[in-house]
Amino acid sequence: MPNNEKELNCYLLDQLELIERLEMIAQGGDNDAVLEQLALEKKFVERKLYQKPPLVNGQQ
Repeated sequence: MPNNEKELNCYLLDQLELIERLEMIAQGGDNDAVLEQLALEKKFVERKLYQKPPLVNGQQ
């Protein structure tokens, strides 16, 4: 489990990179359902990654 916001952001960026790699592969074929699910998962990760205020109150 991540200890701080920076560590959590690194974890989320790793997830985002994985989603983007899978998107590239799925775009090569007729994978509309896969692409839709990947877009949804990407949205969830980005929402966590870019949320304001900081995830941890009082710590930078």
